[in-house]
Amino acid sequence: MRSKIIEPRPLVWGWAHGYLLYSHLITPVSPRPQTLSDAELLEGAARAISRLGLMRLTLADVAAELQVSPGTLVHRFGSKRGLLLSLMRRSIGRSAERVASGPAARGSPYATLLALGDRAARHVQTPAALANDLSFLQADLNDPEFHQLALARASALRQEIRALILQAIRVGELGRCNPDRLARAVHATINGSLLQWAIEREGKLAPWIRRNIATVLRPLARGHGRRVKR
Repeated sequence: MRSKIIEPRPLVWGWAHGYLLYSHLITPVSPRPQTLSDAELLEGAARAISRLGLMRLTLADVAAELQVSPGTLVHRFGSKRGLLLSLMRRSIGRSAERVASGPAARGSPYATLLALGDRAARHVQTPAALANDLSFLQADLNDPEFHQLALARASALRQEIRALILQAIRVGELGRCNPDRLARAVHATINGSLLQWAIEREGKLAPWIRRNIATVLRPLARGHGRRVKR
């Protein structure tokens, strides 16, 4: 009686997951002096998005940016989608922390309002990098989970702006006004400035946003607020 040869059954892997585990085994990775925190990994992801755009981005790209293995990112975040959702949640958390922290840094709420332009431009050195960052908007508008986080992120930033406006009123840097309406106007100015700079491409992005915020605030500026460098 002939013995039956049993062929080994192939393992079934998700393509991306299998590739990442395989690349973890074969890709040489520079040693890191210590394990990177989730915040450091997400910071690297933000840099990679600015460089490559959301659609071209892979976990391998983020791993190369950070000099870690793709497997590290799979272990921490599960997938590219999980990484991007974590990046958005971190942005929301940072705004909430700034609101809860109380008085503005350097003792000037007005100056901190102007510095929002610096923060918005942190990873953006060229119009191409801005276009890559704006590729996130496609996911924000088309994916329900991303859209909910986009709403929460917008709300968190507007609350942060509102808190700074209220502080500026209290210390006499801004005149009395409707803080909700002004916060919405400043928020819209930041978003509009990003798009307009990408079209006109005059100078650096951070000063461009700062000047536009200053223009919106100038009619209400009092005392120290009028002397802040723009």
